[in-house]
Amino acid sequence: MRIVFMGTPEFSVPVLQALVDAGHDVVAAYSQPARRSGRGKAVTPSPVQARAEALGIAVRTPVSLKDGGAQAEFAAFAADVAVVAAYGLILPRAVLDAPRLGCLNVHASLLPRWRGAAPIQRAILAGDAETGVGIMQMEAGLDTGPVRLEGRTAIDGKTAGGLTDELSAMGARLMVEVLGDIAAYPAVAQPEDGVTYAPKIDKAETRLDFAQSAVAVERQVRGFNPPGAWFEVGGERVRVLAADVVPGEGPGPATTGPQQGPGLRRGTVVDEALTIQCADGLIRPTLLQRAGRGVMTAGELLRGFPIPKGTQL
Repeated sequence: MRIVFMGTPEFSVPVLQALVDAGHDVVAAYSQPARRSGRGKAVTPSPVQARAEALGIAVRTPVSLKDGGAQAEFAAFAADVAVVAAYGLILPRAVLDAPRLGCLNVHASLLPRWRGAAPIQRAILAGDAETGVGIMQMEAGLDTGPVRLEGRTAIDGKTAGGLTDELSAMGARLMVEVLGDIAAYPAVAQPEDGVTYAPKIDKAETRLDFAQSAVAVERQVRGFNPPGAWFEVGGERVRVLAADVVPGEGPGPATTGPQQGPGLRRGTVVDEALTIQCADGLIRPTLLQRAGRGVMTAGELLRGFPIPKGTQL
């Protein structure tokens, strides 16, 4: 098929590569504009732009698709279909209708659960047992379109990063399957029941909230890795990249310290192994990272950065 691809982050790259490997004619790749990033704030193209350029595919990076000129340029590619994977811009009706077969989206959830921007993280934070990918025929609503094909996987202790990689590969495979014989995969309307929304992650959410249960805190650790959930001690942020829920209740509630913000309370370190009392249960970080340092175990961290029993985090 003649395809326009639309995507931005690393999640999208395997989908683009799979289309090329399957022999489709990807005539253009749309991505969000290059942004400044890193310590030097250098202008860095998105992962999709970088891969598309390496593949010799024409790249377009409009700030918006709302104006007539951008819409006319898109329509001029005369695509059979647009394939969308975490593009990050709203597609107006004129764009949705331009390809002969419309626009197909790789959405990383089991629709209608977790429509919106952060379905992978929200599924982990909510304690969902499974998630997946849907190949959705796009329409004007927010992830409301009918689904042509779906794949599932157990969450089973996975981090957001690991699950992102898995669902990206799954979405690439399913998209190629659908495009191989699109008539064999009719679009099926989403159920009306069970709709939930996955708003974009706010940076404030990544601070560990020890007013929750230890189970919920451990979900925070997995759901925000990468880049990593964190606590503060001695004026320094420490990222927690992995943690275990520990049996037992500890000596008391994690609410003895002052409030750290709406809904946030301090956790208390209850032993010399960095076990932390939560509102319900105990959690023990196993992989951590200080600013400017490499990832280390709790034992390695404590040897150079003591956090004694009784410390409020």
